[in-house]
Amino acid sequence: MSGLARSHTRGMRMIVRTLQQIIGSDRDIDWGNGRSRRFLLQSDGLGFALCDTVVRAGSESRLEYKNHLEACYCIEGSGELEDENGNRWQLVPGVLYALNQHDKHLLRAKTDLRLICVFNPALTGNERHALSGQVSSGY
Repeated sequence: MSGLARSHTRGMRMIVRTLQQIIGSDRDIDWGNGRSRRFLLQSDGLGFALCDTVVRAGSESRLEYKNHLEACYCIEGSGELEDENGNRWQLVPGVLYALNQHDKHLLRAKTDLRLICVFNPALTGNERHALSGQVSSGY
């Protein structure tokens, strides 16, 4: 798809992408309880992934990233984050959470929840969750 490749301007190799270019492309992934629009992946060579993620209203996702660290910044909607000790935090626009120790967590979306997520190391692009209730899913 045009526009997803690097652009070349005066000898510089930049990456310029729009959300409209990502939606419906192979970078628009149904991850289990929503959509992950993957702007940057391992193939882009930056060492991290950047995703615009929508978590479906009313969903509950039990997650644990064993191979990645993740930081999420809420830009729309509302939800809740719960750690394995039962601590809870409200997610609303302007709140960031970072999973810096491969933390098990429960993500609940009260409304459609939109997060900007960074993964380190980068995602390859086709990762999806296997959500099954009491078992944490991760990649």
